[in-house]
Amino acid sequence: MSKAIIQHITLSAGETREVVILNQPNAQYHFIQEEGSTLRLHILCLTDSQTADEQWQSSITVEQNATNCRTLLYGMGLLHGTQQAHIRTAVLHNVGDGYSSQLFKFVLDDQAKGAFRGELKILPNAQQVEAYQTNRNILLSRQAEMLTEPQLEIYADDVKASHGATTGQLDESAIFYMQQRGIDRDTAAKLLLCAFFDEVLNTLSDTELQEKLVEKINTIL
Repeated sequence: MSKAIIQHITLSAGETREVVILNQPNAQYHFIQEEGSTLRLHILCLTDSQTADEQWQSSITVEQNATNCRTLLYGMGLLHGTQQAHIRTAVLHNVGDGYSSQLFKFVLDDQAKGAFRGELKILPNAQQVEAYQTNRNILLSRQAEMLTEPQLEIYADDVKASHGATTGQLDESAIFYMQQRGIDRDTAAKLLLCAFFDEVLNTLSDTELQEKLVEKINTIL
């Protein structure tokens, strides 16, 4: 097996950078943030390909090495068949006065498998940090599997930090509500799933890419 190539990227002081990782089979990134920099990163796993064994592996490490940094990580996976997506993130607050937010969403159908492992570490001298991590998942079949593993290590006192993870099914009450207003079940389910992903898609600054992804989601569902 060939060794994974890790891309090392440094954001200079005051720099804002947006990175989009779309259907990369093996994405390995290590970011270093300097004073006042902002990283916006999107990991998107969705394809209308019928390749049964399609898999995505993403490993993202971000280190805030100076104050006033912002780290914004977003991700989504729409998987079917026997597709798999495994995403690992590690956000390290090495100094204080920083902000980080992670939002990852999966929808899994058939025998698809997803995994999200999110590490958040705030070191002892990293005071006045805000750090949040959220993972939301919807399973459309009994055979689909989702593994979520949030890991918070907080060694500072003056911080705001939280994490949340949920895995469930479509909201049947919402589907029933729409059916009562003349919308068939399949269309109602598609509307709910598109709305579920909007929170991630709307963070993309490229509106043309947003539109293409919405079209692709509607094709897959």
